[in-house]
Amino acid sequence: MRSNSSRGRTSHTPHRRTATVALVGVAALIAVAVQSGAAGAAPAAQPRAGKANPAHLAVRLTPSQRAELIRHADAGTAATARAIGLGAKEKLVVKDVVKDADGTLHTRYERTYAGLPVLGGDLVVDTARTGKTMEVVRATGATLKVTGLTPAVSRAAAEKQAVQRAKTLGGSKQSADSVRKVIWAGSGKPVLAYETVVGGLQDDGTPNQLHVISDAATGKKLFEYQGIRTGVGNTQYSGQVTLTTTQSGSTYTLNDGARGNHKTYNLNHGSSGTGTLFSQSNDTWGNGTTSNAATAGADAHYGAQETWDFYKNVFGRSGIKNNGVGAYSRVHYGNSYVNAFWDDGCFCMTYGDGSGNNDPLTALDVAGHEMSHGVTANTAGLEYSGESGGLNEATSDIMGTGVEFYANNSSDVGDYLIGEKIDINGDGTPLRYMDKPSKDGGSADSWYSGVGDLDVHYSSGVANHFFYLLSEGSGAKVINGVSYNSPTADGLPVTGIGRDKALQIWYRALTTKFTSTTDYAGARTGTLAAAGELYGTSGAEYKAVQDAWAAVAVGSRSGGGGGGGGSTYENSTPVSIPDNGPAVTSAITVSGRSGNAPNNLQVSVDITHTWRGDLVIDLVGPSGTAYRLKNFSSSDSADNVKQTFTVNAAAEPANGTWKLKVQDQATYDTGTINGWKLTFP
Repeated sequence: MRSNSSRGRTSHTPHRRTATVALVGVAALIAVAVQSGAAGAAPAAQPRAGKANPAHLAVRLTPSQRAELIRHADAGTAATARAIGLGAKEKLVVKDVVKDADGTLHTRYERTYAGLPVLGGDLVVDTARTGKTMEVVRATGATLKVTGLTPAVSRAAAEKQAVQRAKTLGGSKQSADSVRKVIWAGSGKPVLAYETVVGGLQDDGTPNQLHVISDAATGKKLFEYQGIRTGVGNTQYSGQVTLTTTQSGSTYTLNDGARGNHKTYNLNHGSSGTGTLFSQSNDTWGNGTTSNAATAGADAHYGAQETWDFYKNVFGRSGIKNNGVGAYSRVHYGNSYVNAFWDDGCFCMTYGDGSGNNDPLTALDVAGHEMSHGVTANTAGLEYSGESGGLNEATSDIMGTGVEFYANNSSDVGDYLIGEKIDINGDGTPLRYMDKPSKDGGSADSWYSGVGDLDVHYSSGVANHFFYLLSEGSGAKVINGVSYNSPTADGLPVTGIGRDKALQIWYRALTTKFTSTTDYAGARTGTLAAAGELYGTSGAEYKAVQDAWAAVAVGSRSGGGGGGGGSTYENSTPVSIPDNGPAVTSAITVSGRSGNAPNNLQVSVDITHTWRGDLVIDLVGPSGTAYRLKNFSSSDSADNVKQTFTVNAAAEPANGTWKLKVQDQATYDTGTINGWKLTFP
């Protein structure tokens, strides 16, 4: 369904909005709960109910101020590395700096080891005004130590494996674009590895940028992800809008000087290069139909404009990198290409023209979605695979939805539907639903142990559903003329806190709590910390975050357990699992309960491991009795154990020390107990 009134009427004067106060900032990570999901130490000064704590608001930095903070941090990397206990071979590389109103600095670093990039080694260091280190948020808790730096597997063998994998996925290239030695620390024990990047095109015409990480000692594939972030949204034109353009003499171009010189180019159905900058002798762009190539250009330019304003006025962020520099857009990519994508390499957004070249994918939420992939790449850097990939995609859906509501465009009103106008399914249904993601036939409504094995556009459903529930709450309602009916995994209701607060919490977690390896359990921890810093740990906002995550089967309710008087006990201290070695344990002490444990005790396990079949997992009760949770399996080659088990522990006293016991019983693979929980319903 397409509007016929989408003439891109423009002016070359900046489109102005009244700037709002940024409600984001950076502060020390609040400790994860040991009971009922409640945070440990709250901020020293609690904000008034429903109001953000002013001490934790981010300072709006000019590009030069930000650059100066980065230069200062860069000059002190050696001292910082020593202060946080890094080894002699480890060095830090500054990626970003955010400053709080109270003077706290939050510096995001990449890491190297013996000069090699460490993938999964990123971290955020929180430093007080006095210079004292307050908190370090790490992508991995594993000690970075590699026995040797000489590969046993040749570079050519790694390249051959990656190219073959790319071909299996529809790739077309016969050789890799690059092969480099790295340290892989994304899961388990850090190892020397190769990172091979294979370019070309995927089978649907999308550019390919497949990253394959392989063990340099064994050749085994450790990880892979797609460097091109794709997404599909509305092809709805946005009516008659005001664009910011540039005039030189009698020529106008789609060059937005008010927003970092964002430019929009016409690829004219090509699939490489920049294309041609849209240029003409008048400042009215397009005619509302695909008969005029500038119509798609006007839509893309408008979408980029609104996305820039959304990030600036809602979060105080100046462009994708927060440095005042604009990206660029390319429209009319390929022939009948039904997708759009973000590419970190060109720092650009690219849009196809849809089936039959009739529906360019150039709507508001598409622009917001694609540009937000860039924001994620320049903040948390969420790996585009597994649960972190689902969070990456969900972040773009969440922020794209935020852009749509922010723009307040009568031709494309805000909603919680993704791709509702493109009719990609041929029956008028949206591509994705945030209130009940499973309505698309593939997305997950809630977390389960295999959710990370789904395509990232489907595993994103867990976070999309969480965000909808946090914003609007559960049950049936009508918003801007659209009917929603959001269920919960535990059958209990959720009361929303409003989209504005939900966006602030998500953005704060993305920019100061999440790292490249954050999964859904980590996202819960990060968003609770963000909510606690902004709104306090005793208010409705913090409790709503707990309840919304519980409603998608991640963690417990604010009242504990399933909401019927239960409690959750948690140990989030990482424990390394030695390769083919002795069993290790992680303990939780339960006190203050009467009688025995229940016959449906819930044991939630979060373990990263590169071959989970090697693991034998037991719950050991206070009496010393072991309850088997998982057996060894030589055929189970999947990664990680992120699962909730139900145990009949009625013979055990509830009070006492419970242990999670894990043993790796085969060689080559290691892992980490990231944390585990006991829930008494």
